[in-house]
Amino acid sequence: MAGVLVLNASYEALCVVSTHRAIGLVVVGKADVVLETSNVLRSARMTIPEPSVIKLRYFVRVPHLRRVAPTKRAIFARDHHRCQYCGAPAENVDHVIPRSRGGQHRWDNVVASCRSCNSRKRDRMLSETNFVLRRPPETPRGRTSAIILLGLVRDEWLPYLDGDLRLEEPSLRQLSASNHAPAVQWAH
Repeated sequence: MAGVLVLNASYEALCVVSTHRAIGLVVVGKADVVLETSNVLRSARMTIPEPSVIKLRYFVRVPHLRRVAPTKRAIFARDHHRCQYCGAPAENVDHVIPRSRGGQHRWDNVVASCRSCNSRKRDRMLSETNFVLRRPPETPRGRTSAIILLGLVRDEWLPYLDGDLRLEEPSLRQLSASNHAPAVQWAH
Protein backbone atom coordinates (compact mmCIF):
# COMPACT_ATOMS: atom_id res chain seq x y z
CA MET A 1 0.00 0.00 0.00
CA ALA A 2 1.33 3.43 -0.95
CA GLY A 3 1.09 6.63 1.05
CA VAL A 4 -1.91 8.95 1.18
CA LEU A 5 -1.67 12.73 0.85
CA VAL A 6 -3.35 14.56 3.75
CA LEU A 7 -4.83 18.00 3.09
CA ASN A 8 -5.84 20.54 5.71
CA ALA A 9 -9.43 21.80 5.66
CA SER A 10 -8.08 24.67 3.53
CA TYR A 11 -6.75 22.13 0.94
CA GLU A 12 -3.13 22.87 1.91
CA ALA A 13 -0.91 19.79 1.68
CA LEU A 14 0.14 18.74 5.18
CA CYS A 15 1.90 15.39 4.96
CA VAL A 16 1.83 11.85 3.67
CA VAL A 17 0.49 9.07 5.92
CA SER A 18 0.08 5.33 5.53
CA THR A 19 -3.09 3.97 3.94
CA HIS A 20 -3.95 2.34 7.27
CA ARG A 21 -3.75 5.70 9.10
CA ALA A 22 -5.77 7.47 6.38
CA ILE A 23 -8.57 4.90 6.55
CA GLY A 24 -8.61 5.29 10.34
CA LEU A 25 -9.06 9.06 10.00
CA VAL A 26 -11.91 8.56 7.52
CA VAL A 27 -13.68 5.86 9.54
CA VAL A 28 -13.71 7.91 12.78
CA GLY A 29 -15.01 10.96 10.88
CA LYS A 30 -11.95 13.19 11.10
CA ALA A 31 -11.32 13.26 7.33
CA ASP A 32 -13.09 12.84 4.02
CA VAL A 33 -11.79 11.04 0.96
CA VAL A 34 -11.07 13.50 -1.84
CA LEU A 35 -9.55 11.06 -4.32
CA GLU A 36 -9.52 7.26 -4.46
CA THR A 37 -7.29 4.75 -6.20
CA SER A 38 -8.65 1.81 -8.16
CA ASN A 39 -7.77 -0.58 -5.32
CA VAL A 40 -10.41 -1.80 -2.91
CA LEU A 41 -9.69 -2.84 0.68
CA ARG A 42 -11.93 -5.43 2.30
CA SER A 43 -12.55 -6.43 5.87
CA ALA A 44 -15.06 -8.85 7.36
CA ARG A 45 -17.71 -6.13 7.59
CA MET A 46 -16.91 -3.48 5.00
CA THR A 47 -15.37 -2.69 1.65
CA ILE A 48 -13.48 0.60 1.34
CA PRO A 49 -11.88 2.12 -1.75
CA GLU A 50 -8.20 2.86 -1.05
CA PRO A 51 -7.79 6.64 -0.62
CA SER A 52 -5.09 8.57 -2.46
CA VAL A 53 -5.93 12.03 -1.06
CA ILE A 54 -7.89 12.85 2.10
CA LYS A 55 -8.97 16.21 3.55
CA LEU A 56 -9.29 16.88 7.25
CA ARG A 57 -12.76 18.09 8.28
CA TYR A 58 -11.37 20.69 10.67
CA PHE A 59 -8.56 23.17 10.11
CA VAL A 60 -5.35 22.18 11.87
CA ARG A 61 -3.01 25.01 12.82
CA VAL A 62 0.55 24.12 11.94
CA PRO A 63 2.84 26.34 14.05
CA HIS A 64 5.99 25.92 11.99
CA LEU A 65 7.46 23.90 9.19
CA ARG A 66 9.96 21.24 10.09
CA ARG A 67 13.24 21.67 8.34
CA VAL A 68 14.41 18.68 6.42
CA ALA A 69 18.00 17.74 7.21
CA PRO A 70 20.45 17.66 4.30
CA THR A 71 20.79 13.89 4.21
CA LYS A 72 22.15 12.06 1.20
CA ARG A 73 18.67 10.88 0.21
CA ALA A 74 17.20 14.39 0.54
CA ILE A 75 20.06 15.98 -1.44
CA PHE A 76 19.61 13.40 -4.21
CA ALA A 77 15.87 14.12 -4.31
CA ARG A 78 16.41 17.89 -4.43
CA ASP A 79 18.93 17.51 -7.26
CA HIS A 80 16.78 14.91 -9.07
CA HIS A 81 19.44 12.20 -8.69
CA ARG A 82 21.69 13.98 -11.19
CA CYS A 83 25.27 15.21 -10.88
CA GLN A 84 25.14 18.99 -10.59
CA TYR A 85 28.38 19.30 -12.56
CA CYS A 86 27.89 17.00 -15.57
CA GLY A 87 24.29 15.69 -15.40
CA ALA A 88 25.23 12.00 -15.02
CA PRO A 89 23.44 9.85 -12.43
CA ALA A 90 24.52 10.95 -8.96
CA GLU A 91 26.27 8.58 -6.59
CA ASN A 92 27.93 10.93 -4.09
CA VAL A 93 27.42 14.18 -2.26
CA ASP A 94 29.94 16.97 -2.86
CA HIS A 95 30.60 20.03 -0.71
CA VAL A 96 30.88 23.04 -3.03
CA ILE A 97 33.18 24.71 -0.50
CA PRO A 98 35.13 21.69 0.79
CA ARG A 99 34.90 20.94 4.48
CA SER A 100 38.71 21.01 4.60
CA ARG A 101 38.45 24.67 3.57
CA GLY A 102 35.79 25.64 6.11
CA GLY A 103 32.67 24.63 4.19
CA GLN A 104 29.77 23.37 6.25
CA HIS A 105 27.34 20.52 5.65
CA ARG A 106 24.37 22.79 4.83
CA TRP A 107 21.80 22.81 2.04
CA ASP A 108 23.45 25.75 0.30
CA ASN A 109 26.85 24.00 0.22
CA VAL A 110 26.08 20.41 -0.80
CA VAL A 111 25.16 19.00 -4.21
CA ALA A 112 24.68 15.57 -5.73
CA SER A 113 27.60 14.48 -7.89
CA CYS A 114 28.81 11.47 -9.82
CA ARG A 115 31.90 9.58 -8.65
CA SER A 116 34.01 10.90 -11.50
CA CYS A 117 33.27 14.59 -10.85
CA ASN A 118 33.56 14.16 -7.10
CA SER A 119 37.00 12.56 -7.36
CA ARG A 120 38.24 15.06 -9.98
CA LYS A 121 37.10 18.06 -7.90
CA ARG A 122 38.71 16.67 -4.73
CA ASP A 123 39.01 19.34 -2.05
CA ARG A 124 39.32 22.29 -4.42
CA MET A 125 37.11 25.37 -4.72
CA LEU A 126 35.04 25.80 -7.89
CA SER A 127 37.23 28.74 -8.89
CA GLU A 128 40.25 26.40 -8.90
CA THR A 129 38.58 23.97 -11.31
CA ASN A 130 36.71 24.10 -14.61
CA PHE A 131 33.51 22.82 -12.96
CA VAL A 132 30.32 24.84 -13.25
CA LEU A 133 27.19 24.13 -11.20
CA ARG A 134 24.09 23.44 -13.28
CA ARG A 135 22.07 25.30 -10.65
CA PRO A 136 23.05 26.76 -7.28
CA PRO A 137 22.22 24.63 -4.23
CA GLU A 138 19.28 25.99 -2.23
CA THR A 139 17.42 25.10 0.92
CA PRO A 140 14.09 23.42 0.01
CA ARG A 141 11.13 25.54 1.06
CA GLY A 142 7.58 24.77 2.07
CA ARG A 143 5.68 21.66 3.01
CA THR A 144 5.49 20.47 -0.59
CA SER A 145 9.27 20.39 -0.74
CA ALA A 146 9.35 18.17 2.33
CA ILE A 147 6.88 15.77 0.69
CA ILE A 148 8.93 15.70 -2.50
CA LEU A 149 12.16 15.15 -0.58
CA LEU A 150 10.63 12.09 1.01
CA GLY A 151 10.32 10.75 -2.53
CA LEU A 152 6.54 10.42 -2.43
CA VAL A 153 4.77 12.02 -5.38
CA ARG A 154 1.83 10.65 -7.34
CA ASP A 155 0.41 12.21 -10.49
CA GLU A 156 -3.02 12.61 -8.90
CA TRP A 157 -1.49 14.67 -6.04
CA LEU A 158 -0.08 17.37 -8.31
CA PRO A 159 -3.18 19.64 -8.30
CA TYR A 160 -3.01 19.73 -4.48
CA LEU A 161 0.70 20.52 -4.19
CA ASP A 162 2.37 23.91 -4.56
CA GLY A 163 3.32 24.99 -8.04
CA ASP A 164 7.04 24.52 -7.41
CA LEU A 165 7.25 21.04 -8.98
CA ARG A 166 9.40 20.72 -12.04
CA LEU A 167 7.67 17.98 -13.98
CA GLU A 168 10.12 18.17 -16.82
CA GLU A 169 12.70 16.55 -14.52
CA PRO A 170 12.90 12.83 -15.34
CA SER A 171 13.20 11.71 -11.73
CA LEU A 172 9.91 13.36 -10.76
CA ARG A 173 8.15 11.72 -13.68
CA GLN A 174 9.66 8.43 -12.55
CA LEU A 175 8.51 9.03 -8.97
CA SER A 176 5.03 9.88 -10.14
CA ALA A 177 4.81 6.80 -12.32
CA SER A 178 6.10 4.37 -9.74
CA ASN A 179 4.49 5.90 -6.61
CA HIS A 180 7.57 4.82 -4.69
CA ALA A 181 10.85 6.40 -3.69
CA PRO A 182 13.57 5.72 -6.23
CA ALA A 183 16.19 3.12 -5.49
CA VAL A 184 19.33 4.86 -4.32
CA GLN A 185 22.70 3.20 -4.65
CA TRP A 186 24.77 4.22 -1.68
CA ALA A 187 28.46 4.76 -2.35
CA HIS A 188 30.68 3.21 0.28
